[in-house]
Amino acid sequence: MISKNDVLAAFQFRHACKRFDPEKKISDDDFAFILETGRLSPSSFGFEPWRFVVIQNQDIRKKLLPVVWGAQGQLPTASHYVAILCRKDGMRFDSPFIQHLMKDVQKLPDEVVVKKGGKFKSFQENEFKLLENKRALFDWACKQAYIALGNMMTAAALIGIDSCPIEGYDIDATERILTDSGVLDSDFGLAVMVAFGYRINSQSSKVRQPIEDVTAWVR
Repeated sequence: MISKNDVLAAFQFRHACKRFDPEKKISDDDFAFILETGRLSPSSFGFEPWRFVVIQNQDIRKKLLPVVWGAQGQLPTASHYVAILCRKDGMRFDSPFIQHLMKDVQKLPDEVVVKKGGKFKSFQENEFKLLENKRALFDWACKQAYIALGNMMTAAALIGIDSCPIEGYDIDATERILTDSGVLDSDFGLAVMVAFGYRINSQSSKVRQPIEDVTAWVR
């Protein structure tokens, strides 16, 4: 196991890299490692709402540039650029995808499928009220995507790779480009994007609130 100091050093190393060295590329092995940490990330009920689409096509990146204002430096220079998509109606308790996950992926016995499916139905309908509108269900799914996003960026930092999460974009225009490019279909929506590569400029000092300002203890 790595030390606590190693982990904290990775968090100090990680920053929102605005521009990458276009001449340095992440190896296939290293990027497979980053994707695997996304795949292994936790999700509510273990229902994995995400899809990771690695956009290496430079023509698509150029089309995104006018509408993704938060990645003006990253889109042209990132070694790897990922759109994290989330399922929409596919995350309903009664969708074929949820049945597939429980039966074929999680390999639950039939009686457990019924019990877990009933609990998931109650969770969506009554406890979190996710079915009152489609946006609520999709936003809940996107929360899971951010867990994977954080894990992927931390994993990258642990092996000396830089990253930057991308939320600065016109959502309608971006999704239209991704749809026209064959990246996005009607089953999914865009949750967030993230760029990976190697920094070309030095990192500014990390600034955060002191721990006592962001922590409360209830004893």
